[in-house]
Amino acid sequence: MSNRQIEPVCEHQTSDMPGTILALDLGTTTGWALRSSDGLITSGTASFRNGRFDGGGMRYLRFTNWLGELERLSRPIAAIWFEEVRRHAGTDAAHVYGGLMATLTAWAELRCVPYEGVPVGTIKRHATGKGNANKDAMIAAARARGFSPADDNEADAIAILLWAMETHGGAQ
Repeated sequence: MSNRQIEPVCEHQTSDMPGTILALDLGTTTGWALRSSDGLITSGTASFRNGRFDGGGMRYLRFTNWLGELERLSRPIAAIWFEEVRRHAGTDAAHVYGGLMATLTAWAELRCVPYEGVPVGTIKRHATGKGNANKDAMIAAARARGFSPADDNEADAIAILLWAMETHGGAQ
């Protein structure tokens, strides 16, 4: 086996949010929202719950495959924003989040896709005016903007996407 390091050669884009952008609310049920290069916004949720006979790493392999399929369908993903969680209600949620974030950032690094976490309070404040808005308020905010989120995970992903688009990724 070779000891060669894999080091992608990245050419960073300088134009203002070109191409497809992806927003994620990472968790066992991951909310996602995507703005394609033609401006079309789609959103939904994807479940990465482990099955009864799955090994511990299967959720992360399914997440990696899902990201690859999403990129194949919306090619190319130019940037990714995700909800940056600092506190979790439980240990299991923290472990799942950490594993998904590690998988996401490694996936993005290998493809030279820039990514950034956005604090929960920033997203909630942008969507509702309150940094501690509850799940129902986030769903209501997404609906007020013309979206129909199935749950709070999808509503959060929509809010992240709108924040990224409207603030140019926090630059304004």
